[in-house]
Amino acid sequence: MEQLEGQIASTKIAMARLSSPQLYYVVSGNDFTLDINNPAEPKIVCMGNNPQKIQIYGAVLSLYVSCLVKLVNQKGKLKSSLIFDEFPTIYLNNMDSLIATARSNKVATCLGIQDFSQLRKDYGREQADVIMNINGNIVSGQVTGDTAKQLSERFGKIMQDRESISINSGDTSISLYKQLESAVPPSKISSLSSGEFVGMVADDPNCKIDLKTFHYEIVNDYQGLKKEEENYTDIAVIRKIDNTIVQRNYLQIKQDIQEIMQSEIERLLNDPSLAYLILKK
Repeated sequence: MEQLEGQIASTKIAMARLSSPQLYYVVSGNDFTLDINNPAEPKIVCMGNNPQKIQIYGAVLSLYVSCLVKLVNQKGKLKSSLIFDEFPTIYLNNMDSLIATARSNKVATCLGIQDFSQLRKDYGREQADVIMNINGNIVSGQVTGDTAKQLSERFGKIMQDRESISINSGDTSISLYKQLESAVPPSKISSLSSGEFVGMVADDPNCKIDLKTFHYEIVNDYQGLKKEEENYTDIAVIRKIDNTIVQRNYLQIKQDIQEIMQSEIERLLNDPSLAYLILKK
């Protein structure tokens, strides 16, 4: 019992961070379902974390995404895409299984991370390696260290022309030869400029790609982007929420939980086969 009470106390400390009226209001809502690729009701769901409360909101986002993934990864649904920017800030169990099985259900999974070491720190070395290696397409900007080395090894090696010049007092000789070297060396990946990317894409039997490895630079039309931003419109306000509504919802949920607990305790006490589960002081 002492050990169990210690575990419960540790859990209470973590759960207390989630006990806020605002979070209760968001999580208790039923405005829409999470089956975003439902042919009858397709949706776009956008969830954002708070950098100041990553550990608190990360658990809630992980809960939503876990439920969403189970509904999306099914047969007979529309094509859909799951895009996770700053992926290491949330934890999803069996993420490698999602990437491996979702392709057959027309679900494209895109993971955005700053560096492979960040993924390894938050997910562990073994699971991070699986997630890294199971992806068919990879696009990378400027990274250094082990990440650049691992990417260079993944891109492979190619035969490159080399020239050697020897000069002495009586003669000058030029030697031309081929040497197997990295297609994109780690030093090149470490020195990419802003807008430059390297990567590798996957193909299928119906669409073969001869040059899978690439190194390119994005050329942006800044004037066009600025004109597009000027035409942006604000998102319409669906409903106005004040502190009174949020607080009323918070108290209502706490009251509902108390009633559920009381009814469950009474059910156990009225059943002789389950009455032993209730410990009285």
